[in-house]
Amino acid sequence: MLTNYIKTAWRSIWKNRTASFINVAGLSVGMTAAVLILLWVQNETSFDNYKDKKDIYRLTTRIPGWVWESTPLLLADAIKKEVPEIEKTARLYTSNWPVFNVNGNLFYAKDCAYVDEAWFNLFHYNFIEGNAASFNEHPFSIILTQSEARKYFPKNDQQPQDAGQRNQHVVGQIIHIDTLDYQVRGVVADAAVNSSFQYKSFIPIAALLTNKQIKENDEQWNNANYITFIKTTAGSNPAVVAKKITAVVRSKSNEDGATIGLTALADMHFETEIENSSFIHGNRNTVLIFSFLAFLLLLIACINYVNLTTAKASLRAKDVSIRKITGASRSNLFFQFVTESVLISLLALIATLVLIRICLPAFNQLTGKTFELPLTAVGLWKVLGITLVTSLLLNSIYPSLLLSSFKPLHVFRGNSMLKVKDSAFRKGLVVMQFTISVMLIAGTLIIYKQMNFVQKDDPGYNRSQVLSFVMPPTGNRSNTQLLMQAIKRDLLAQHTIESVSTSNQPIVNIGSTCSECADWPGHDTSYKPRIAQLSADADFQKTMQLQLKEGHWFTDDNGGDKKNFILNETAVRNFNLPSPSVGLSFIFKGDTGHIIGVVKDFSYKSMHEKIGPLVAFNNPVWRNHFVVRTAGKNASLSISSIEKVWRKYIPQSPLEYTFLDDTFNNLYKQDQLASLLILVFSIIAIAISVAGLFSLAAFAAEQRTKEIGIRKVLGATVAGITALLSKDFIKLVCIAILIATPVSWWAMTKWLQDFAYRITISWWMFAAAGLLAIIIALLTISFQAIKAALTNPVKSLRSE
Repeated sequence: MLTNYIKTAWRSIWKNRTASFINVAGLSVGMTAAVLILLWVQNETSFDNYKDKKDIYRLTTRIPGWVWESTPLLLADAIKKEVPEIEKTARLYTSNWPVFNVNGNLFYAKDCAYVDEAWFNLFHYNFIEGNAASFNEHPFSIILTQSEARKYFPKNDQQPQDAGQRNQHVVGQIIHIDTLDYQVRGVVADAAVNSSFQYKSFIPIAALLTNKQIKENDEQWNNANYITFIKTTAGSNPAVVAKKITAVVRSKSNEDGATIGLTALADMHFETEIENSSFIHGNRNTVLIFSFLAFLLLLIACINYVNLTTAKASLRAKDVSIRKITGASRSNLFFQFVTESVLISLLALIATLVLIRICLPAFNQLTGKTFELPLTAVGLWKVLGITLVTSLLLNSIYPSLLLSSFKPLHVFRGNSMLKVKDSAFRKGLVVMQFTISVMLIAGTLIIYKQMNFVQKDDPGYNRSQVLSFVMPPTGNRSNTQLLMQAIKRDLLAQHTIESVSTSNQPIVNIGSTCSECADWPGHDTSYKPRIAQLSADADFQKTMQLQLKEGHWFTDDNGGDKKNFILNETAVRNFNLPSPSVGLSFIFKGDTGHIIGVVKDFSYKSMHEKIGPLVAFNNPVWRNHFVVRTAGKNASLSISSIEKVWRKYIPQSPLEYTFLDDTFNNLYKQDQLASLLILVFSIIAIAISVAGLFSLAAFAAEQRTKEIGIRKVLGATVAGITALLSKDFIKLVCIAILIATPVSWWAMTKWLQDFAYRITISWWMFAAAGLLAIIIALLTISFQAIKAALTNPVKSLRSE
């Protein structure tokens, strides 16, 4: 029976090749888009899928108004002794960027992690060579990932052996860091794309603590510089464990208001309350949006199949009726048409695999991920299986029920087989298709306008042609200050450089904040605002082209203005300071001085956050960033000049610089990715909808061939016939626009609420989206309508 179903289904598919091709093409494109989106969604929702992950937690320090992912160094050992529910602990430190010297080549190891001896015991790593035991025995050890081993020791790639053998010469190699030699003790596989721990090299924390100054600082209970992970015993109550750890912290430190929370490893990727994080974070709402988008794309593709199949149902009426008269039951016919749908879907699946293989490199580049397509991967087939089953459910049930429901006597009497409700259902599907398309068009337009606003809105400073770089630590603050003054002096002597200043961090994303650190006359001490703190020199205003509202900027580059302060407008307003504010006494970070200026508000964070109070001060001890405005537009000459000065003073470290434009764009990297993906998939959705509309218009014209011939004989014009065939479809598109407008307005309003500074949604945005949908539909329908209108009426009426 099954063999007969398959043979019959294949004959039907081959007989209706054009319709079958459109169905397969539409389904494969929709399935490809859905699979690519779901690969990304699966990656986001499966982060840190380590063994025993349900019992692994990261400790979180909470102080009123603050949430940190870091804890004191000594906490791990203390709680392991005092909290019986804790089975294992592991610590991580990521704030140090060592310089690797490999055969005279210098590299900033930005992806280097300092870990304790328990790290490789708590988290599983695939050792290609070497082992964790050897790493733990020697403080000056290092473990590299496979890609990092190839980078530092490229002889790897010249050896023909397998992956494990190619790394044999790496273990035992020496990497010079600062004044010490570190020996490679192991090579591990690269981290999975869905791991928060994207580190490429590992050094024991014991090596870091050989520095007496670091050790003395970090062994104080009030300094929280390490990220601590714990593994609890099975069945432990996280809330109880958190209370016990909090008790330990309060007994050891003077932070009575501090509490410790437990964040499950599985929840870490989507947390949003951490101040500054060392890990990759996702957005749960974005994942939900794209999951819904994948379903919508698949739905649009399946609607094409249902519409085209049901529209052509009358052509198969006699076939079905004869089968029923010769004994076929409705269930037999139902399964026959389901088999046909399955074959179409399987053909679409094969085409989907080919399309994914073609599109995957571009998708990887777009998302910044490294998705692969191994046909043996269980995850891939899960995604493909979900997509295939969903498409089968959407495109097989209704058409099969409809086609198997024909009544033979009605057919042979010449009665219409398709009920009015079926026509209405098909029209409803067209409306649904274009509702989704209009929503995506409107959403894309609004997202584009918002991102354009973000890029072009005046942030209050000029970031063009400005680059920044960090001064490496020297171990002595006085030496660092003197060295920075010398470098600045030499940089200003370069004709390719317009101005140079120093600060504690780039102005684009100021992350340094404090609370309970400021006081002023009339201050209500119950008000404890979070204040952004910017240490900047006398040339910072000139370099960044900040605008002053009143007063003046710092004038002494040697820290003579150390106890004077400059506030932004928001600080003056929030602190209820009288106007003018210049000359008022002000206390900040324990220093008592005066306000010498008020700077106009500038965006020192992304536009997702409101501008808060900011205090600028001139304390050179805080500063380790150079900010350089280049002269002219030839950046390469300016960079060469900077490198020349850098090599003169700091030959032991490579120059790592970033342009402020790039830093600014990175703040909106996720938003830009989301907008680009929505644009791409909106185009795909519209293309699928157009293909379906094209097919329906062709079938409608075919069904009305004789009517069109008669109308032409009676004097109808091409324009009149085109309007006749187009108006019903255009009505459906207009209904779709009316439905899509309020829905898309609500959705985009919710999306824009994530931005503190945003555009205003205007009526013309939805009008533009609707007009574009009408134009696309009209062009699609008109092609078939004009073709039918130009047909010689003699041919269409010949059979009469």
